[in-house]
Amino acid sequence: MVISNKSEYALLALLELATCYPKGEALQIREIAALQDIPNRYLEQLLATLRRGGLIKSIRGAKGGYVLARDPQKITVFDAFSCMEGSDITVSSNEPTPNTVEGELIQEVWQEARQAANSVLEKYTLQDLCDRRAIREQKELMYYI
Repeated sequence: MVISNKSEYALLALLELATCYPKGEALQIREIAALQDIPNRYLEQLLATLRRGGLIKSIRGAKGGYVLARDPQKITVFDAFSCMEGSDITVSSNEPTPNTVEGELIQEVWQEARQAANSVLEKYTLQDLCDRRAIREQKELMYYI
């Protein structure tokens, strides 16, 4: 299983918004793009999708930009993926129906693998990712004598 650029960039943008959530600050597209090295035009499209998906809100005006629509503890990584990749990322409608017993067995195992992956994605929230990032940044700042 591979993470698409679209989903990875969306998660990176959401992480930046989650960092600003406690302060109530909005981030502009150019700020997010600079922090995460995402092309502005592409980020605009991703943020529009996240907004339509109800994960973020846009704020107009001089201090405008984007903010999370709800607490980072209530947005899972799965929420972000399903918003970017479609409402049902567990089953693809264009998969052929297996014609053999072996094909059915392989399909069942693959479906189980998807369910396990989705279970992991549902387990982690944006806040979890922010906390992990803070721990790693703290470790990088430590030095030993």
